[in-house]
Amino acid sequence: MAIHESAENYLESILLIKRRKGAVRSMDIVNDMNFSKPSISVAMKRLRESGHIVMDEQGYIELTDAGREIAERIYARHETFAQFLMKLGVSEKTAYEDACKIEHDVSDESFAKVCEFMEKWKKAHG
Repeated sequence: MAIHESAENYLESILLIKRRKGAVRSMDIVNDMNFSKPSISVAMKRLRESGHIVMDEQGYIELTDAGREIAERIYARHETFAQFLMKLGVSEKTAYEDACKIEHDVSDESFAKVCEFMEKWKKAHG
C-alpha cells in the first residue's frame, strides 16, 4: 500500500518519540513536529484507519507492525543520507534537513548504492 510522505513523517516521529520517552501521546507528536493539535488528531485518525497505529483508552499510541516497518525504513534512510551528506562536507544541520527531503523520494536502487558506498567508506576509513 502506498503511503504519503506526511504519513511517513508521522510514523517516523512516533518511532523516535517512543525511543526517547518510552510512550507516545498526541501532544508529544504536536510538540515534536510543531503542528497543531487538530492536524495531529486528523493524521492519527487516518493512521489508525489505515492500520499503521493503534491507540489505547489512555491515548497512548503504538505502531503496528506495518507502521513500525515504514517508520524504521524511513528513519534508516534519514540517518544514512545525513551521514552520507556529512561525509561530503555538508554541515550537520543542513545534512539532516536535506536527508528529510531525500528519504521519501529516493529509489530503493539508489538507496542501496548509497548504503554500499557508505559500507566501503567505513571499511576504508574506519
